[in-house]
Amino acid sequence: MAIKTKPFGNLPDGRAVTLYTLVNAIGASVSVIDYGAIFTSIVVPDKDGQLADVALGFDNLPAYLGDHACMGDTVGRYGNRIALGRFTLDGKTIQLNCNDGANHLHGGFIGFSKKMWTAEQKPGKGEDSLVLRMTSPDGEENYPGTLDVTLTCTWDDACRLTLHYEAVTDKPTLCNLTNHTYFNLAGHAHGTVRDHVLTIESDATTAVGAGLIPTGELADVTGTPLDMRKGKLLGEGLDLAATCPALIEAGGYDHNFALRKGEAMGLAAHLVCPQTGRVMDVLTDQPGIQLYTACMTDVGGGKDGAHYGKYCGLCLETQHFPDSPNHPQFPGTTELRPGERYDTTTVYAFSTL
Repeated sequence: MAIKTKPFGNLPDGRAVTLYTLVNAIGASVSVIDYGAIFTSIVVPDKDGQLADVALGFDNLPAYLGDHACMGDTVGRYGNRIALGRFTLDGKTIQLNCNDGANHLHGGFIGFSKKMWTAEQKPGKGEDSLVLRMTSPDGEENYPGTLDVTLTCTWDDACRLTLHYEAVTDKPTLCNLTNHTYFNLAGHAHGTVRDHVLTIESDATTAVGAGLIPTGELADVTGTPLDMRKGKLLGEGLDLAATCPALIEAGGYDHNFALRKGEAMGLAAHLVCPQTGRVMDVLTDQPGIQLYTACMTDVGGGKDGAHYGKYCGLCLETQHFPDSPNHPQFPGTTELRPGERYDTTTVYAFSTL
């Protein structure tokens, strides 16, 4: 194992950004920058041992400073949506900034992917870790409390990427962190995930209305394109998007699946690219996972000159349910209080058929 570093440019205020690459025994690697704790590449072998980058992204810092569709982002303070940017905490109504029409999305205008993190290297035997830390001040995006966040990224010789999120606060607040990497197991420039087969361990999604805001009800996936329990070719499901009410609002898949396992650590999703034989399993202790199939993506200037268009990749964002603060019936809690520790782990495990 090894951790390599190299400069990745400078922010407008002159601060230097560093690219960290964790390389395992077979040459497979994960790269992340300390600006935004953004994952810029994940290089893994196919069934013939050929390495390729399966994470969409960019070769330079300026691309990440602009609108980059959250590619590779570490998302916080609250991943996904909060209706009208409003919630009640200890009897007080908190009004967050609204950056998604009338709603709050992925932490607002200044989410965690727009912050500088400190990085500490922790080389190991059979695995290496990068510990990233960042502080979100009291009142940022109108969230109460100073939130100290730690993200430990571990890459091992079995091609498992483990993300361990921790956070503490000095006032009651919300915390719901996730990762927004776009995956394409045929390679980042392959252009589509319609040829991928996805299994999700879920019997229901959170039903949504306008703006993809949950209604508070769970919707049975039986008989719909959202039924991923036995594995679904994504192209077949996407072809039904215009005829399925649950998919019309998003123009494809942009849905939170209520995981059958609940908050126990376990398998959430299994993704296969039959063409390359690459496989990705997602394991988590979170109760939900958001499937997003790049329904609105149209971004140029990608790595190696790639243009990322509609359905170019998919995100599998482990999380508590969207708008959980306004739906007490949803599992768990996204409230974090002084003396408590937000502590959650997600694993993206790569293998081959």
